[in-house]
Amino acid sequence: MSARVLSGITVVSLAVNIPGPLAASRLAELGARVIKVEPPQGDPLRSAAPTWYAELVAGQKIVSLDLKDPSGRSRLDSLLDDADLLLTAMRPSALDRLGLAEAALSRGVALIEIVGHDGAHAEQPGHDLTYQAACGTLLPPALPLVPIADMLGAERAVVATLAALRLRDHGVREVRERVVLESAAWAAASAVRHGLTSPGAVLGGAEAAYGIYAASDGFIAVAALEPHFARRLAVHVGGTRDELARAFAARPAAYWEALGKAHDLPLVAVREPAAALDPRGPIVTED
Repeated sequence: MSARVLSGITVVSLAVNIPGPLAASRLAELGARVIKVEPPQGDPLRSAAPTWYAELVAGQKIVSLDLKDPSGRSRLDSLLDDADLLLTAMRPSALDRLGLAEAALSRGVALIEIVGHDGAHAEQPGHDLTYQAACGTLLPPALPLVPIADMLGAERAVVATLAALRLRDHGVREVRERVVLESAAWAAASAVRHGLTSPGAVLGGAEAAYGIYAASDGFIAVAALEPHFARRLAVHVGGTRDELARAFAARPAAYWEALGKAHDLPLVAVREPAAALDPRGPIVTED
């Protein structure tokens, strides 16, 4: 990302797992200096997904502190003395017990809290899976491939950070924003809730030109929703569901992907995660 709009901003992040580290990574992309404070046992994401962890913390300073120990707590206070923003991801009771809100706000450091729930249920435990379960985006017994509440929550934390820094620019000294993952999951479920992607809906199987078909060696994703795409699909592949199923099954997915590129059709082979294409293209490094 070329626009380093947060250059000169220092973020101290206490957040582990997915939403906080992902948000901190995005803030670093925007130019912020990020100090990632981890507990002595480290961030669980490091052992669960070491390559992703390494990708997210690239360019950040990692500090190991035990915040229950007076010396660790004192070290955090020193870091906050020179910080602009504190990012946390813990239950409100833990935040209060450690005195983190007071430590940040008394120094004029903006506070961004990532929490699972809010209000009367603020102390209820949860993770992406339970947020999605409550909001209707699961098809049991399959587990979700994408932790959508965590991912969207991270982006909301980035937006909250930009809003908080804007408020500070306008002279507001005590800035505190809360990002609720359950609310992020509810927003992510809008397409299902309003009947767009639910089973049998327009994007849930009702349209023959929008779906996943078996190829001779895998699967092909077809997204010819617009009339001009649908007409082109009918000419080159088929118009009905049966016609499309027979045609796609006769040739490999790579053939259909090439045909899509040749005739300006949204046809893409369904890849395994390890073979997924990076939309950024090949990464070029200088010697």
